[in-house]
Amino acid sequence: MQADSVFDANQVADNRLKSENRRPMVLPVVEEQVVIDRNLVETGRVRISKTVQEHEQEVNVLLQHDEVQVEHVPVNQFVADDAPLPGSRQEGDVLIVPILREVVVTRVLVVEELRISKRVVEEPHTSTVTLRQEQIRVERSADNSVPPQP
Repeated sequence: MQADSVFDANQVADNRLKSENRRPMVLPVVEEQVVIDRNLVETGRVRISKTVQEHEQEVNVLLQHDEVQVEHVPVNQFVADDAPLPGSRQEGDVLIVPILREVVVTRVLVVEELRISKRVVEEPHTSTVTLRQEQIRVERSADNSVPPQP
């Protein structure tokens, strides 16, 4: 019987190899691919606080202002009948403004002139000002009890 079983096995193998008994075989081709994704994971926390500190400080500054000096200069001269009336004029840093008065004889008399000049005066001045300064404090807490987020 053993010979029969060998014969039967050979016969089965021969039947498989015959073209009429052949069926196409499908072999799947598998390929792996990687997908990379990023997730935010809280690993700790930071607390930032800001404080403003103020302190008084004296500062010395040089203040500047203008002073005007007015000088009255008597002139007492008549204006000629055919001459135009005198107007203001500038001589250097001095502005000269004639002061006119009409007299009964209908002649114009320059009574006086105003000589106006200006000078810059500087004087030291001490003032107290309030200065503010911001200070930042950062506290890190590596909180390991925070569960990672998926």
